[in-house]
Amino acid sequence: MNRVRIGSRGSALALAQSTWVKQRIEGRYPDLRVELSIIKTRGDRFVDRPIAAVGGKGVFTKEIEDALLNHTIDLAVHSMKDLPTALPAGLEIAAVPAREDARDALVTNSGLKLAELARGARIATGSLRRQAQLLHHRADLVVTPMRGNVDTRLRKLDDGEADGLIMAAAGLKRIGRAERIGEFLPDEVCLSAVAQGALAIEGRDDGVLGDLLSFLHDAASAAETAAERALLRRLSGGCHVPIGARARAAGRSLEMAAVVASPDGATLCKAKLAGRIEDAETLGERLAEALLQQGADKILAAC
Repeated sequence: MNRVRIGSRGSALALAQSTWVKQRIEGRYPDLRVELSIIKTRGDRFVDRPIAAVGGKGVFTKEIEDALLNHTIDLAVHSMKDLPTALPAGLEIAAVPAREDARDALVTNSGLKLAELARGARIATGSLRRQAQLLHHRADLVVTPMRGNVDTRLRKLDDGEADGLIMAAAGLKRIGRAERIGEFLPDEVCLSAVAQGALAIEGRDDGVLGDLLSFLHDAASAAETAAERALLRRLSGGCHVPIGARARAAGRSLEMAAVVASPDGATLCKAKLAGRIEDAETLGERLAEALLQQGADKILAAC
């Protein structure tokens, strides 16, 4: 093989992520030609609609996965939180690089922290998960919907369309906008999305590129995201439902917290578990069962 084609969405964040992977492969294999192929997904075409209205699962990945299956590209670089827990037949996650910061962050122009915002302050997000947890923490805030790439949302904030944004810290850091972060939100306030901050390098399951990508794979990040995705799979949730989860690997152990909340923040189910890193998926499934026993299924059915 003398050429590898990487499929990516065209946003600044997606290109930063795929370019990072491209550069790492080129640095490891200087004789290999690595190309980027920009693919537009449903989520990119219909930015004026809520994600659920566009199609929910796979809204940012289906067209890219189709290109993999059609051999138009050889690899795909995804934000793993956008990747459905069930992959199409013939595809696999070939590598999970070391995870970036998984936390959510508050961005404001005023410099105020979440606790300092006035009653009725407008906080923008396109995420039901963020909305639900934010309203549970501070029901006096007004959560307004906002979609678009990172720069688009920052521009809307600067134009006065909201008093603050809740965004993934990883995305801001990856495109060099970390200076906009005013406050990192702790798990107790806003537990991150499943696999937030992690990349998934997806390929065909023919084993051709597995060894080539092994140097990019981080076992701890893979275990964390495997546990979180197992929880999401057991709850039958997509990436745009009010489910938060965060697993943390430390040596051979894995600790995990998860939450399911109603969109209005009135009802919230939370649970924590710990186990062995080699039992990551089982841990995620057990934690999902604990949430279901608290009534998480009723919340998700209503959503």
